[in-house]
Amino acid sequence: MSSRLVYHPLRARLLQVLRVDELSPRLRRITLTGPGLEDFTSPAPDDHVRLIFPAAGASQPMLPTFGAQGASFPEGQRPIARDYTPRAFDKQRQTLTLDFVLHGDGQASAWAAQARPGDTIAVAGPRASRILAPHAHNHWLLLGDETALPAIARWLEWIPPTHQVTVRVEIETAAECIPLPAHDGLDLGWVQRRAPAQGCALLAHITALALRPGYAWIACESAQMRDLRQHLLTERGWPREHLYAAGYWKRGTADHDDEH
Repeated sequence: MSSRLVYHPLRARLLQVLRVDELSPRLRRITLTGPGLEDFTSPAPDDHVRLIFPAAGASQPMLPTFGAQGASFPEGQRPIARDYTPRAFDKQRQTLTLDFVLHGDGQASAWAAQARPGDTIAVAGPRASRILAPHAHNHWLLLGDETALPAIARWLEWIPPTHQVTVRVEIETAAECIPLPAHDGLDLGWVQRRAPAQGCALLAHITALALRPGYAWIACESAQMRDLRQHLLTERGWPREHLYAAGYWKRGTADHDDEH
């Protein structure tokens, strides 16, 4: 299945926290608002935006300027930023919703754990959206971990209800089995994470799973993503053009950028 990239104007927006909701002990939903969302758009389920956090002791983040080379900051003052998939955007209410995994370390997790209504953060992007044809396949395979849940939820809202969707999500504990959007063709399974030395539980699970041909989307820890992708390509004979995989994070690396 072919896809096309749709590029959006580069812009960073100052937004305020409107609401904070606890989805599970380790998943926190933060809803942002602000007039900067007037021209915001996110047409693809796996779009990502760049969150720019305030520096230590600051109440507001530093905004970049944009030129031919992309975003730039004053020399020596580049703030900490991380990529996240929007869970939802409500154009009428001017709200942008993001879900965070509270894993105990890292700037994004620390900010999300302490966020309160009125706090300020900057959001840049999406820079581009990868647009697919929803009716090109009758079966969709979505594989990921907790970090992929916002995108998986958006996929379920986007894929036609007459199509079959196989979803497998690797989680730390059963408390992270959050409700996902209803879909008539959904086959959903939650897979308990193993210790790193025991290998990828998600890979062990799908190795024994009967999979129909279709389109596969993978997003999880970088090394696990590569193993899952390799399994589909080499052992299943999955067509490369019908597969998209991204490493949303990398074990032991605070600021992993997979260019997903």
